[in-house]
Amino acid sequence: MTSRRELFQTAVAALAAKTWNPGAVVHLLPTVNHHRILLKASFERPLAAAPKLSAGGKLYAGRRSDTRGQFWQFDAAGLEPARGYELHLLDAGGKSLCDPWTVKTFPAPSDRPKRLRLLIYSCAGGHDALRQPDGRSWFLPAAVRARLLDRGLSFAPDALIANGDHVYWDLLAPRASKNLGASPEGVAYAGRFDRSLPVLGTPNENSFLRATGPQILPLYGTRCRSTPVFFLQDDHDYFDNDEADDQVVTFPPDHFMLQLARATQRLYYPEFLPDAERPAGLPGSSAADRPPGVSESFGTLRYGSLAELLLYEIRRFQTLTGPSAVFVPSVVEQWLKARMAAGGVDHVVSIPSNPPGWSAGKWGEWYPDRLEPGGKLGVSKPKPYWQPGWRAQHDRLLQAASAMRSRIPLFVSGDLHSLAEERIFRTGRIDLRANPVVAVLPGPMGTSDMGWPSAFRGVKAAPPVGLEVEQGLEPIEQNGFTIADFSPESVELRFFQWNQKQQPVSAIDTLEPFRVTTLKRPG
Repeated sequence: MTSRRELFQTAVAALAAKTWNPGAVVHLLPTVNHHRILLKASFERPLAAAPKLSAGGKLYAGRRSDTRGQFWQFDAAGLEPARGYELHLLDAGGKSLCDPWTVKTFPAPSDRPKRLRLLIYSCAGGHDALRQPDGRSWFLPAAVRARLLDRGLSFAPDALIANGDHVYWDLLAPRASKNLGASPEGVAYAGRFDRSLPVLGTPNENSFLRATGPQILPLYGTRCRSTPVFFLQDDHDYFDNDEADDQVVTFPPDHFMLQLARATQRLYYPEFLPDAERPAGLPGSSAADRPPGVSESFGTLRYGSLAELLLYEIRRFQTLTGPSAVFVPSVVEQWLKARMAAGGVDHVVSIPSNPPGWSAGKWGEWYPDRLEPGGKLGVSKPKPYWQPGWRAQHDRLLQAASAMRSRIPLFVSGDLHSLAEERIFRTGRIDLRANPVVAVLPGPMGTSDMGWPSAFRGVKAAPPVGLEVEQGLEPIEQNGFTIADFSPESVELRFFQWNQKQQPVSAIDTLEPFRVTTLKRPG
């Protein structure tokens, strides 16, 4: 049940939402570390001159993100740890563009906070213009998704993790594109992209904004202005589904896919700020056209000495080299394993975009399972274009996590449009029983009729061949999210679900957890 503290926080948040004036601002999405705030923002109309952000008595000039001046980013560095900063957005003449608001920096790595609360979910994208002739949709309407997000935010999380698939506008994937970006409805709404031209500064920019804006702006708006956000990208964020046949292999992304994903991140949501324990030269990091030192694909949520969450996507740099193939580059794998082996932090948690523990027969999974006659997953026939090196890397990462004998080897992932929880005791020949890996699917925010694995793939997510598991919560194809509460001794996971077929939309506003799992640190 919701605590009295949470009820009070909900009431305060509701009052603030009603009285806060967004002015000319369309969306605000900040991220933080212990000494820096990075903010992405957009406005109702282009600004002719750079706006400014005021924080802690200093002014930080805005940097234009698009070519028209509607999207801007602000990088406030040199801040103090664990301090709430009142932020003011000002136009070039010093006039307020919206009411001020507060963002708090994280504790310093040496600090010892007693609690951390995170809101975690996946698959929040979706475009209201895309519907089937029979009325079915892949996505919940944006207004319903926003209501789910509001319920999650009502628990006053210290940060939010949105794990992948913020945009669905597939262009080439043989199955998915004909229902999304390449569908008659998609082409009529946004037009066709010219892959020979840049995304921004060409006619592609208008198509890009029409495809992406309605999926992100109505959902987030300014409701997350005081909640640091961490956005991971997955396959659809590159404007395609992970599919492979003799005509098309969609990943790793081609140049145009990469530019689409980079443009989405550049305009709408912040990159990952630097962390002293994450190498600044990891792939996709420290690019010249980004704020100093940020990473686009591999991030860290470090909250004092209480928790370090390792966020990593597996699409941009995956390889197709058979036994030596990887989902993340070797240098990234080394970083992940080094952080698992290091001391000084109570909890080290893995947040990959692609989930260990389950398969839905997709090509771009850790596992070789595919849908077989009879509607079950199996490996009696090879999965075309699947790479055995992916599974080998999976095994190495799970083994490294299990080796954290004083920590919970927890993985919270995205992609599979489900709520689920299990313990993994063995992967292949590797015995994990001394400290079983805990795998969690936190729930999809935006999936509807045709987006569930059972609808699109003909099978629900299930444990793959070669894993020995205990399913505490078998995959549930319902919308939802997870609240994770960290203390020095434990992690409490509260799972929330909403059944769009059986519950009214109004039920979202009072959702309570249907499952609570408390994970205790070993020893």
